[in-house]
Amino acid sequence: MKNIWILLLISNWCFSQNDFKKLVWEENFDGNELNEQTWNFELGDGCPNICGWGNNEAQFYTKENHKVKNGLLVISAKYDGTKYTSTRITTKDKKQFQYGRIEARAKLPKGSGLWPAFWMLGANISEVGWPKCGEIDILEYVGKEPNYVFTSLHTQASHGNTINTKKTKIDAIEEGFHIYGIDWTKDKIAFYIDSNLVYTFQPQNKDENIWPYNQPFYFIINLAIGGNFGGPAIDNEIFPQEFSVDYIKVYQ
Repeated sequence: MKNIWILLLISNWCFSQNDFKKLVWEENFDGNELNEQTWNFELGDGCPNICGWGNNEAQFYTKENHKVKNGLLVISAKYDGTKYTSTRITTKDKKQFQYGRIEARAKLPKGSGLWPAFWMLGANISEVGWPKCGEIDILEYVGKEPNYVFTSLHTQASHGNTINTKKTKIDAIEEGFHIYGIDWTKDKIAFYIDSNLVYTFQPQNKDENIWPYNQPFYFIINLAIGGNFGGPAIDNEIFPQEFSVDYIKVYQ
Protein backbone atom coordinates (compact mmCIF):
# COMPACT_ATOMS: atom_id res chain seq x y z
CA MET A 1 0.00 0.00 0.00
CA LYS A 2 2.83 2.38 0.87
CA ASN A 3 4.42 1.82 -2.56
CA ILE A 4 1.11 2.58 -4.29
CA TRP A 5 0.83 5.92 -2.48
CA ILE A 6 4.39 6.80 -3.47
CA LEU A 7 3.63 6.02 -7.12
CA LEU A 8 0.47 8.16 -7.00
CA LEU A 9 2.37 11.08 -5.53
CA ILE A 10 5.09 10.77 -8.18
CA SER A 11 2.44 10.54 -10.90
CA ASN A 12 0.70 13.73 -9.72
CA TRP A 13 4.02 15.57 -9.48
CA CYS A 14 5.13 14.43 -12.94
CA PHE A 15 1.82 15.46 -14.49
CA SER A 16 2.16 19.00 -13.20
CA GLN A 17 5.83 19.32 -14.00
CA ASN A 18 5.53 17.90 -17.53
CA ASP A 19 2.45 19.87 -18.54
CA PHE A 20 3.51 23.22 -17.06
CA LYS A 21 7.30 23.25 -16.72
CA LYS A 22 8.20 26.90 -16.39
CA LEU A 23 7.43 29.23 -13.52
CA VAL A 24 6.43 32.38 -15.43
CA TRP A 25 5.24 34.57 -12.55
CA GLU A 26 5.07 34.50 -8.79
CA GLU A 27 3.92 36.81 -6.03
CA ASN A 28 5.56 36.06 -2.69
CA PHE A 29 4.37 39.19 -0.87
CA ASP A 30 7.89 40.22 0.07
CA GLY A 31 8.59 43.56 1.73
CA ASN A 32 6.08 45.50 3.80
CA GLU A 33 3.55 46.74 1.26
CA LEU A 34 1.75 45.61 -1.89
CA ASN A 35 3.40 46.36 -5.20
CA GLU A 36 0.89 48.68 -6.88
CA GLN A 37 2.54 48.03 -10.25
CA THR A 38 0.91 44.60 -9.88
CA TRP A 39 -2.11 45.17 -7.63
CA ASN A 40 -5.13 47.47 -7.68
CA PHE A 41 -7.30 48.23 -4.66
CA GLU A 42 -11.06 48.11 -5.17
CA LEU A 43 -12.58 50.39 -2.56
CA GLY A 44 -15.96 51.10 -1.00
CA ASP A 45 -19.24 49.20 -1.15
CA GLY A 46 -19.42 48.93 -4.94
CA CYS A 47 -21.87 51.82 -5.35
CA PRO A 48 -23.06 53.39 -7.53
CA ASN A 49 -22.15 50.92 -10.29
CA ILE A 50 -22.55 47.58 -8.48
CA CYS A 51 -23.79 48.15 -4.93
CA GLY A 52 -22.98 45.33 -2.52
CA TRP A 53 -20.48 44.12 -5.14
CA GLY A 54 -23.31 42.35 -6.96
CA ASN A 55 -23.99 39.95 -4.08
CA ASN A 56 -25.57 42.12 -1.36
CA GLU A 57 -22.29 41.98 0.56
CA ALA A 58 -22.06 43.92 3.83
CA GLN A 59 -18.44 45.07 3.85
CA PHE A 60 -16.82 48.36 2.89
CA TYR A 61 -13.42 47.78 1.26
CA THR A 62 -10.45 49.90 2.36
CA LYS A 63 -6.69 49.95 1.90
CA GLU A 64 -6.24 49.77 5.67
CA ASN A 65 -7.64 46.25 6.19
CA HIS A 66 -4.52 44.49 4.97
CA LYS A 67 -0.85 44.17 5.72
CA VAL A 68 2.16 42.60 4.04
CA LYS A 69 4.46 41.08 6.64
CA ASN A 70 6.80 38.10 6.95
CA GLY A 71 6.10 37.05 3.37
CA LEU A 72 2.33 37.01 3.78
CA LEU A 73 -0.58 39.06 2.56
CA VAL A 74 -3.01 39.26 5.46
CA ILE A 75 -6.50 40.64 4.86
CA SER A 76 -8.44 41.50 8.02
CA ALA A 77 -12.22 41.51 8.32
CA LYS A 78 -13.34 43.93 11.04
CA TYR A 79 -16.53 45.20 12.65
CA ASP A 80 -16.62 48.41 14.69
CA GLY A 81 -20.21 48.06 15.86
CA THR A 82 -21.66 49.93 12.89
CA LYS A 83 -19.63 49.00 9.81
CA TYR A 84 -17.89 45.92 8.40
CA THR A 85 -14.57 46.54 6.63
CA SER A 86 -12.16 44.41 4.62
CA THR A 87 -9.83 44.57 1.58
CA ARG A 88 -10.14 43.50 -2.05
CA ILE A 89 -7.29 43.58 -4.59
CA THR A 90 -7.01 42.72 -8.29
CA THR A 91 -4.40 42.54 -11.04
CA LYS A 92 -6.74 43.94 -13.71
CA ASP A 93 -4.82 45.56 -16.60
CA LYS A 94 -1.53 44.68 -14.87
CA LYS A 95 -1.10 40.90 -14.68
CA GLN A 96 -3.21 38.48 -16.69
CA PHE A 97 -2.68 34.92 -17.88
CA GLN A 98 -4.10 32.45 -20.37
CA TYR A 99 -3.64 28.75 -19.54
CA GLY A 100 -1.22 27.14 -17.11
CA ARG A 101 -1.04 25.74 -13.63
CA ILE A 102 -2.10 28.46 -11.22
CA GLU A 103 -1.96 28.04 -7.47
CA ALA A 104 -2.14 29.97 -4.22
CA ARG A 105 -1.14 28.88 -0.73
CA ALA A 106 -3.56 30.32 1.79
CA LYS A 107 -4.99 30.03 5.30
CA LEU A 108 -8.71 30.54 5.81
CA PRO A 109 -10.48 32.61 8.47
CA LYS A 110 -13.25 31.18 10.65
CA GLY A 111 -16.75 32.32 11.49
CA SER A 112 -20.27 32.61 10.16
CA GLY A 113 -20.61 35.37 7.61
CA LEU A 114 -17.06 35.25 6.23
CA TRP A 115 -16.47 34.65 2.50
CA PRO A 116 -12.77 34.60 1.47
CA ALA A 117 -11.92 33.97 -2.18
CA PHE A 118 -9.10 33.64 -4.69
CA TRP A 119 -10.57 33.94 -8.18
CA MET A 120 -10.19 35.19 -11.75
CA LEU A 121 -12.18 37.25 -14.24
CA GLY A 122 -11.85 37.52 -18.02
CA ALA A 123 -9.71 40.48 -19.01
CA ASN A 124 -12.40 41.60 -21.47
CA ILE A 125 -14.95 42.31 -18.71
CA SER A 126 -14.99 46.04 -19.48
CA GLU A 127 -15.97 45.29 -23.08
CA VAL A 128 -18.45 42.42 -22.74
CA GLY A 129 -19.52 42.56 -19.09
CA TRP A 130 -20.12 39.77 -16.59
CA PRO A 131 -20.80 36.83 -16.87
CA LYS A 132 -19.92 36.81 -20.59
CA CYS A 133 -16.29 37.50 -19.67
CA GLY A 134 -16.18 34.29 -17.60
CA GLU A 135 -15.21 33.69 -13.99
CA ILE A 136 -12.95 31.05 -12.38
CA ASP A 137 -13.38 30.60 -8.63
CA ILE A 138 -10.25 28.72 -7.59
CA LEU A 139 -11.10 29.05 -3.91
CA GLU A 140 -14.30 30.06 -2.20
CA TYR A 141 -15.12 29.33 1.42
CA VAL A 142 -18.08 30.38 3.54
CA GLY A 143 -17.73 30.31 7.29
CA LYS A 144 -21.30 29.11 7.80
CA GLU A 145 -20.26 25.76 6.27
CA PRO A 146 -17.07 24.66 8.06
CA ASN A 147 -14.90 21.97 6.42
CA TYR A 148 -16.13 22.72 2.88
CA VAL A 149 -14.42 24.42 -0.07
CA PHE A 150 -16.18 25.55 -3.26
CA THR A 151 -14.61 25.53 -6.73
CA SER A 152 -16.81 27.04 -9.45
CA LEU A 153 -17.12 28.62 -12.88
CA HIS A 154 -19.54 31.24 -14.15
CA THR A 155 -20.40 31.74 -17.83
CA GLN A 156 -22.99 33.38 -20.04
CA ALA A 157 -24.56 29.97 -20.66
CA SER A 158 -25.27 29.59 -16.95
CA HIS A 159 -26.49 33.20 -16.74
CA GLY A 160 -23.87 33.68 -14.04
CA ASN A 161 -25.49 31.09 -11.78
CA THR A 162 -23.36 28.57 -9.89
CA ILE A 163 -24.07 25.49 -12.01
CA ASN A 164 -20.57 24.32 -12.92
CA THR A 165 -19.31 23.78 -9.40
CA LYS A 166 -18.04 21.32 -6.80
CA LYS A 167 -18.41 21.46 -3.04
CA THR A 168 -15.63 19.45 -1.41
CA LYS A 169 -15.48 18.38 2.24
CA ILE A 170 -12.04 18.51 3.82
CA ASP A 171 -11.97 18.06 7.58
CA ALA A 172 -10.21 20.91 9.39
CA ILE A 173 -9.50 22.78 6.14
CA GLU A 174 -9.42 25.94 8.29
CA GLU A 175 -6.31 24.72 10.12
CA GLY A 176 -2.99 25.80 8.63
CA PHE A 177 -2.13 26.64 5.04
CA HIS A 178 -3.37 24.72 1.99
CA ILE A 179 -2.70 24.99 -1.74
CA TYR A 180 -5.60 25.83 -4.04
CA GLY A 181 -4.98 25.55 -7.76
CA ILE A 182 -6.10 24.87 -11.31
CA ASP A 183 -4.61 23.22 -14.37
CA TRP A 184 -6.07 25.25 -17.25
CA THR A 185 -5.63 24.22 -20.88
CA LYS A 186 -7.48 24.95 -24.13
CA ASP A 187 -9.59 21.85 -23.43
CA LYS A 188 -10.40 21.88 -19.72
CA ILE A 189 -9.98 23.42 -16.28
CA ALA A 190 -9.12 20.99 -13.48
CA PHE A 191 -9.33 22.16 -9.85
CA TYR A 192 -7.00 20.91 -7.12
CA ILE A 193 -6.70 21.25 -3.36
CA ASP A 194 -3.32 20.20 -2.00
CA SER A 195 -2.63 18.41 -5.33
CA ASN A 196 -5.85 16.38 -5.04
CA LEU A 197 -8.16 16.67 -8.04
CA VAL A 198 -11.61 17.80 -6.87
CA TYR A 199 -13.40 18.96 -10.04
CA THR A 200 -12.94 19.14 -13.83
CA PHE A 201 -14.84 21.31 -16.31
CA GLN A 202 -14.47 19.98 -19.86
CA PRO A 203 -17.48 20.77 -22.05
CA GLN A 204 -17.58 19.33 -25.56
CA ASN A 205 -19.20 22.45 -26.95
CA LYS A 206 -16.83 25.37 -26.54
CA ASP A 207 -18.72 28.33 -27.96
CA GLU A 208 -18.12 31.73 -26.36
CA ASN A 209 -21.10 31.40 -24.02
CA ILE A 210 -19.99 28.05 -22.59
CA TRP A 211 -16.21 28.41 -22.84
CA PRO A 212 -14.98 32.00 -22.39
CA TYR A 213 -11.69 30.50 -21.16
CA ASN A 214 -9.70 31.00 -24.37
CA GLN A 215 -8.47 34.45 -23.36
CA PRO A 216 -6.41 36.05 -20.56
CA PHE A 217 -7.82 36.33 -17.04
CA TYR A 218 -6.71 38.42 -14.07
CA PHE A 219 -6.63 37.71 -10.31
CA ILE A 220 -8.83 38.87 -7.44
CA ILE A 221 -8.21 38.25 -3.73
CA ASN A 222 -10.81 39.39 -1.23
CA LEU A 223 -12.51 38.67 2.07
CA ALA A 224 -16.21 39.44 1.77
CA ILE A 225 -18.69 39.54 4.63
CA GLY A 226 -22.30 38.38 4.41
CA GLY A 227 -23.97 38.58 1.03
CA ASN A 228 -26.00 36.10 -0.96
CA PHE A 229 -23.42 33.36 -0.46
CA GLY A 230 -21.57 34.27 2.74
CA GLY A 231 -24.67 35.34 4.68
CA PRO A 232 -27.27 36.16 5.59
CA ALA A 233 -26.30 35.55 9.24
CA ILE A 234 -23.11 37.29 10.39
CA ASP A 235 -21.69 36.42 13.80
CA ASN A 236 -20.42 39.74 15.12
CA GLU A 237 -18.55 37.98 17.94
CA ILE A 238 -15.93 36.52 15.57
CA PHE A 239 -14.22 39.76 14.52
CA PRO A 240 -11.48 40.48 13.70
CA GLN A 241 -10.62 37.57 11.40
CA GLU A 242 -7.72 37.13 8.95
CA PHE A 243 -7.36 35.61 5.49
CA SER A 244 -3.66 34.97 4.81
CA VAL A 245 -2.04 34.30 1.42
CA ASP A 246 1.54 33.04 1.28
CA TYR A 247 2.08 33.08 -2.50
CA ILE A 248 0.60 32.90 -5.99
CA LYS A 249 2.45 30.99 -8.71
CA VAL A 250 1.82 30.56 -12.43
CA TYR A 251 3.46 27.77 -14.46
CA GLN A 252 3.23 27.44 -18.24
